[in-house]
Amino acid sequence: MNDTPPPPGKFMIDPYLEWSKREGVPVHDDFGFDLKTIPTGNWDRFGVRGCIAHVRGRGDFMTIFVLEIPPGGKSAPMRHLYEEAVIVISGHGSTIVTGADGARHSFEWGVNSVFAPPLNCVHQYFNASGREPARLAIACNMPAVYNLFRNEKFVFDNSFSFPDREGHPDHFKGEGEFIPVRPGKHMWETNFVQDANHLELKSWAARGGNSSHIQLILADSILHAHISEMPVGTYKKAHRHGPDVHVFCLSGEGYSLFWYEGDQDFTRVDWNRGWVFAPPDMMYHQHFNSSADRTRYIAIGHGSVRYPFTQNMWKVYRGVDVDVKSGGNQIEYANQDPRVHDIFCRELAGRGIAVKMDGAFSSVKA
Repeated sequence: MNDTPPPPGKFMIDPYLEWSKREGVPVHDDFGFDLKTIPTGNWDRFGVRGCIAHVRGRGDFMTIFVLEIPPGGKSAPMRHLYEEAVIVISGHGSTIVTGADGARHSFEWGVNSVFAPPLNCVHQYFNASGREPARLAIACNMPAVYNLFRNEKFVFDNSFSFPDREGHPDHFKGEGEFIPVRPGKHMWETNFVQDANHLELKSWAARGGNSSHIQLILADSILHAHISEMPVGTYKKAHRHGPDVHVFCLSGEGYSLFWYEGDQDFTRVDWNRGWVFAPPDMMYHQHFNSSADRTRYIAIGHGSVRYPFTQNMWKVYRGVDVDVKSGGNQIEYANQDPRVHDIFCRELAGRGIAVKMDGAFSSVKA
């Protein structure tokens, strides 16, 4: 251990973490969180209660803000130079976004709505209920932006506009454009998804378990977002990638197993609607539906299929459904640890749910 004291002055500073401390709200740090119940405190900047949630695999670019809008209340108007994707955890209400030309766009949201105010547009959140609070989870790249510029006024009080990010006015109404590419890369471009739990997905057989999927391009941002679904009695193939990818459960319940190459044991996280976690850097992970209904989740990170941003994300998109034996990052069912399937069979047997991993997945034996 090196006991040499640090030099005087500035040394090994993380400006974003220092900013987080100054905000005066709870800052949580764990492998994952139940965003329905995570404690909040008064957040003067946004005019409502809130907190900051740092998951262990958040990496260098991403974090989560949680805002809790009181019954009949509203947030302060806000604009900022970090990009965000908002997931409605509870409640219902509306958002007003003011475009660069002064046009006001209003849309109503409820549980499992997903939306993205375009970069640096003024926006404000309103709770339509007079009895219940509303909770919003905001996945954003504030750490990357703040660590780059280190100036609060520049980030939050900058008048520069990006009209090209706003898209068609109908994108604020839940309309969008389907952009076909190939399974696993098909895109839906919009600013607002009314109900992400019922958005049409496309089959992605290579990921296993009869799963389906769609990539979201939200407000032409750099943020990655995709929605995936697992039918009853199924699970997906294990894979790995870099950090930053936050997984938010939209429906159902299940669990995920995590391990690094060479580990003898798994780390298990059980989740249900409202949970979030992020797999740490290049840690294998595998998702399992243990409920009697389909499960959906939305994953949000830094670097989209449109704008990968880093070489790491280029590699992720090229190898996420390619066998590790062929240079990719996915473990095929035939090569997975036999304990994986045994754990799943026992889990479902205890719940009285049939395992449905036959047919195309006949290489997996109970």
